[in-house]
Amino acid sequence: MNPEELTQAIAGFAADKKAIEPIALDLRGVAGYTDVFLICSGNTDRQVKAIHDGINEGMKKEHGILPRRVEGTGEATWILLDYLDVVVHVFTPDTRGFYRLEQLWGDVPRITLDLPPAVASGIAPPSAD
Repeated sequence: MNPEELTQAIAGFAADKKAIEPIALDLRGVAGYTDVFLICSGNTDRQVKAIHDGINEGMKKEHGILPRRVEGTGEATWILLDYLDVVVHVFTPDTRGFYRLEQLWGDVPRITLDLPPAVASGIAPPSAD
């Protein structure tokens, strides 16, 4: 998978677990260790863990890909999944606000994610009931 396909697949699995405000930052030409930062949030540490689990299980089951490294699962306020070309950061809102990775890398282009508008904006989609 190329970095864009990998980013879209991971973002889809995060969206399945109701990740909030997912964004993808294109770091090619800026950082030598990865091509993309995919950043999203969960409302609580439990949801952060669920997003991590959804990404990990989905990528393994559907694409046969495991992250090279995972950090932060113990406390689950910031979980990092390193897929080499894509580094995923799943935060609680307070932790995301504290580290502000979007502002740190604010001058890099963003990759448009193929997600429903409600997911991309952080609004929960209506239930099918």
